[in-house]
Amino acid sequence: MSDETSQAGWRVRVGIAFFVVSIAWPILIPIFPLMGATTAVTAAFSGSMVIVADLLMIAGAAIAGKEGFALIKAKLFRCLKQFGPAREVGLRRYRIGLILFVVPLAFGWASPYFGQHLPGFVSNPWTYAVACDIMLLSSLMVLGGAFWDKLRSLFRHDAHAVIPDKRAEPVH
Repeated sequence: MSDETSQAGWRVRVGIAFFVVSIAWPILIPIFPLMGATTAVTAAFSGSMVIVADLLMIAGAAIAGKEGFALIKAKLFRCLKQFGPAREVGLRRYRIGLILFVVPLAFGWASPYFGQHLPGFVSNPWTYAVACDIMLLSSLMVLGGAFWDKLRSLFRHDAHAVIPDKRAEPVH
């Protein structure tokens, strides 16, 4: 192993350590009150934590260098890719995803008009809002990666819809 390669490996490891520390830093916030820190100390630590975390992230990128940062990013996205949506989904999953996608949108449109008829909506609308947000976000995972492309094409002027011929579709 050449000296340059070992130096790059060392730099990448230190850069990863800085990234991990900057991301794990918020774990200390709930520990402060348990140690008897006042609210003011906890608030001051939380505020400074944001700045220090950003500085650690920048320092990690600077130490790792361009190639090291690209390596870290590639490893991170490779790990996260397994949790991403499937590229293509079956007909049943697609229909369930569309229901999960449309219901929160329809509810958001109709709730100002009909919300007073729902139990607990007037006194606690946040429960309904959070449930609809979770449903909408989960629908994007259920619908798969191809739906993301369809959704993204809504915001592209040069995108064109390609609708398959019904005669060419197999009967299910």
